[in-house]
Amino acid sequence: MSIDTRRAPTGRSTPIEISGVHTVSGHSMLPPFEPGLDEIVFGLGCFWGAEQLFWQLPGVHVTAAGYAGGTTPNPTYQETCGGQTGHAEVVRVVFDPDRIALETLLRAFWEAHDPTQGNRQGNDIGSQYRSIILTTSKAQQDAAIRSRQAYQQSLANAGRGEITTEITPLEAFYYAEEYHQQYLDKNPGGYCGLRGTGVSCPIG
Repeated sequence: MSIDTRRAPTGRSTPIEISGVHTVSGHSMLPPFEPGLDEIVFGLGCFWGAEQLFWQLPGVHVTAAGYAGGTTPNPTYQETCGGQTGHAEVVRVVFDPDRIALETLLRAFWEAHDPTQGNRQGNDIGSQYRSIILTTSKAQQDAAIRSRQAYQQSLANAGRGEITTEITPLEAFYYAEEYHQQYLDKNPGGYCGLRGTGVSCPIG
């Protein structure tokens, strides 16, 4: 996604302060993580429902809501919603690859949202809601690209449009404010914008 970085907020040198404790699992959301765990970052619209989707999967060690894919260091929610940071609302997923396959995570990602909508998910409009996968290894990058190709074929067979999802290596993940972390655990009746296409992803 192109962005005019001349208008991007300057951000800050220190991270936004959070408790670091996941309210559901009790695990630390802050690195370093235990040896043997892996990490991938997904953006599929508003991060409230997206984070809940992944923390519920067996084999996921911990999740965190945050911002990634842009230029502004340690952005705030307000800055990200302004559309000039380049960041998307994302979820860091730290998982045990011996308990849950990467393909299972990718299938959950594709089926939980509509990856053909560009800079929006439903009524949530803006580049911060775009579909994006940020990988932490070449193996993840290759697997994500293969999954996109497979899901595109399924969508085409169902008469749906072209996938707009970015797949790119993760450069930096910035934690969102404390009230966004595990939002739907703290607010069980809160807003969840996840809406899939109804088309199954043939992987995993």
